[in-house]
Amino acid sequence: MARKKKEECPSAPAWLISFSDLMSLLLTFFILLYSMSVLDIKKLMKFLWYFQGERVLQYTKTTALLPPISLLPKDMALSLKERIKRVLPVHAYQIEVIEDYVIVRLFNDVVFKPGSAELTNEAKKALKQIAKVLKGLSKNETEILVEGHTDIEVPKGVDPWKLSIERAVNVAEFLIKNGVDPKKISATGYGNTKPLYTWNHPLLRRRNDRVEIIIKVKTQRDDLMKESKSLQK
Repeated sequence: MARKKKEECPSAPAWLISFSDLMSLLLTFFILLYSMSVLDIKKLMKFLWYFQGERVLQYTKTTALLPPISLLPKDMALSLKERIKRVLPVHAYQIEVIEDYVIVRLFNDVVFKPGSAELTNEAKKALKQIAKVLKGLSKNETEILVEGHTDIEVPKGVDPWKLSIERAVNVAEFLIKNGVDPKKISATGYGNTKPLYTWNHPLLRRRNDRVEIIIKVKTQRDDLMKESKSLQK
């Protein structure tokens, strides 16, 4: 009677080998990222200035290559939305985040009295809520630009450029009166040259008549930036 052959261990499928290699490479990649996140500046300066012929500064502090984030635009947008929705209807405003910018759009049919630059009571309540968020930030964390815009059609005898500038200035002045630092806020008007919607629909065209508060959020700490510049001198 023939002897039975011993059963051999089944070989691993080919995809498992490739998957294992991929996991090993990913692990190596993340370890490399972690090792590069903190760097001895003294060693770095010695390495760079060796080729540049510059004197090596006696600086031994170890610092992070990636400065900590002090504020996220999405966090600011959520805070603004929570405050504005208490005083304005949904159709009266828009909040948008684009990279490091938070854009607050206030539509003029609710914010201003018809054909004028005079703020409504609802607008003042909303701007007070916006000011509470902005004045709580340090001087170096934000830059604020208030832009005035009008629709293509304006009341007869009204200059769209002048009206848009007056509206932007009134909003900026109101924010300043409520605690926003005047050094980090500016205002400008574009008349009817930058419509938000180009479709010829009355509801959409009304939304071209607006004021935009554009907030540039600085996500890098200035103390680390100054420290970096001092090393280069």
